[in-house]
Amino acid sequence: MVFRARPFSGGARNMADKPWLFRTYAGHSTPEASNRLYKSNLSRGQTGLSVAFDLPTQTGYDPDHVLSKGEVGKVGVPVSHLGDMRALFDGIPLAKMNTSMTINATAAWLLSLYSALAEEQGASLAELNGTTQNDIIKEYLSRGTYVFPPAPSLRLIRDVILFTTTEMPKWNPMNVCSYHLQEAGATPTQELAYALATAIAVLDEVKEAGVEGEVFETTVGRISFFVNAGMKLVTEIAKMRAFVDLWDEITATRYGVKEAKHRRFRYGVQVNSLGLTEPQPENNVYRILIQTLAVTLSKDARARAVQLPAWNEALGLPRPWDQQWSLRAQQILAYETDILEYADIFNGSAVMDEKVAQLKAEALEELARIDEMGGAITAVQSGFMKGRLVEANARRLAAIESGDLVVVGVNKYEGTEPSPLSTGEGSIQVVPEGVGEQAIERLKAWKDQRDQKAVDKALADLAAAAKEDRNIMGPSIAAAKAGVTTGEWGQTLREIFGEYRAPTGVGKAQKSDREGTGIAEVRKSVEAASATLGRRLKLLVGKPGLDGHSNGAEQIAVRARDCGFEVVYEGIRLTPAEIVNAALEEGVHVVGLSILSGSHLPLVRDVLERMRKEGLDDVPVIVGGIIPPEDERELKAMGVAAVYTPKNFDLTAIMADIVRIAEGAGQKAA
Repeated sequence: MVFRARPFSGGARNMADKPWLFRTYAGHSTPEASNRLYKSNLSRGQTGLSVAFDLPTQTGYDPDHVLSKGEVGKVGVPVSHLGDMRALFDGIPLAKMNTSMTINATAAWLLSLYSALAEEQGASLAELNGTTQNDIIKEYLSRGTYVFPPAPSLRLIRDVILFTTTEMPKWNPMNVCSYHLQEAGATPTQELAYALATAIAVLDEVKEAGVEGEVFETTVGRISFFVNAGMKLVTEIAKMRAFVDLWDEITATRYGVKEAKHRRFRYGVQVNSLGLTEPQPENNVYRILIQTLAVTLSKDARARAVQLPAWNEALGLPRPWDQQWSLRAQQILAYETDILEYADIFNGSAVMDEKVAQLKAEALEELARIDEMGGAITAVQSGFMKGRLVEANARRLAAIESGDLVVVGVNKYEGTEPSPLSTGEGSIQVVPEGVGEQAIERLKAWKDQRDQKAVDKALADLAAAAKEDRNIMGPSIAAAKAGVTTGEWGQTLREIFGEYRAPTGVGKAQKSDREGTGIAEVRKSVEAASATLGRRLKLLVGKPGLDGHSNGAEQIAVRARDCGFEVVYEGIRLTPAEIVNAALEEGVHVVGLSILSGSHLPLVRDVLERMRKEGLDDVPVIVGGIIPPEDERELKAMGVAAVYTPKNFDLTAIMADIVRIAEGAGQKAA
């Protein structure tokens, strides 16, 4: 496809553009605590809400489910029923708010709760303005909060789109989400291709439902995207301009959309959390600002909404002040600079045009490859896309290890003065340990006061709609009003659609032939240790709880395999009991637990207690995640052999540690 240059559109404007929506991604502990945070952020000039839900809510469980243990309120707010939604938005008129909800597998349910609350407030659905992320396809590749198999998941996306197109015309029913693809290691080409392949799969599904003509064009116009911006400033700007061109061309040529406004690439952004560093975290302020420029400088490809991570997210949960600091960066950029006063400053740039053309050509090649396979769903089920992401992430990490990719404060210029920003008591927000028990008590009280007959009828109607392929939204809104809980909604659909375990991508990732990073030396030590122990050194990599961020676990599994370990890795979302059972049955020498949700203390404690009961107390346990120093000390006091955090970027050095830990345990056992 030939690159179509944009026309040069002159210099200064008579009137400045309106700034994008200012958001901060927020929610934790309880609906009441999150409500206070939202009101505080709005009072400081935030212009839209971005709701973070906890992992049980994202995966369709109530707080009392076994998999919810330790996870309630940790990475977002728990919303189990309409009462929680009331508390979350108490005093916030939904008809006047632009709300983004980062929710995917349970998007239809949370939108139903939101709609039911809006009607309680006296608002009509047609007034509501906002977005549900609702991109379940990328969950199989990156974030891991999927629930159902791909086909019914695609059907749920379709149902939300068809419902909102007619009933909620201001609502964006889906963010096609490339953000988490970059977090999983995607190159700019992969980010373009895989996001667009997802959008094509969704629009094909809508077409097959019989939507045509003007209604279809309107539907296309409501699809938005949620993207990421990394540190390669020129490349990231070119990527966004390529997205604009490719979306315009795909919607025009593949789907025949005539109205230019419906072909517009509309997107929100959170800049790259993957690149935030634990060492010298104050440097993250500069990273965040540079990444924000990538999605705001080019007028023709400017974001419609921006939410920025806080500088200390690699350390733990940010405080309100940390979120305010990120909000101020947006406000200074929008109101103190002149970037909104000019036409696109990159039009006519030979350098930019060349880079955009290159990215478009590469993305179209990758899209053609996915098309030949049968589309995005087939590429997910076969493990093709996941394997490519694992490989790309492995190359990124290897470049950091070798120093080819410089990360200031991590692998270069490591000397530092102590930071007054990240030391001392209260330097990060801490979710109280008791929020899970409180949520269970609230859940019980909610169930005690509701009309059980109305609940039973609503769940029966929901099940019937699911079985009969009727739109799920009407029965879901009725269920929300009747008092149905998140776990009940999720379980009803699980019984009909089934559950799914996506390919891990570890088996598809090519083996490394790099010897210069110390892999050869570690292979020798693995061989020697295996000979001493009498069998191949075996490592179990486990992800207990609901944390679906599997990138770190996958890279540990791949590097261990490349170093000669026998690796047991069964993917995400395992109970402590399942992990201990696997350790017992597989006869592993070391158990490695990866937890990034902040639930490391209760989950690791549970695993260790179960291992002791099974007589596995001689098998060492190591833990990786976003773990504050005080928690690291507590984990080691429990008996954990080693703790690794984002500062431990040298995976081969970690492999060498594991060999020594296994040998030490073997000598003790002997």
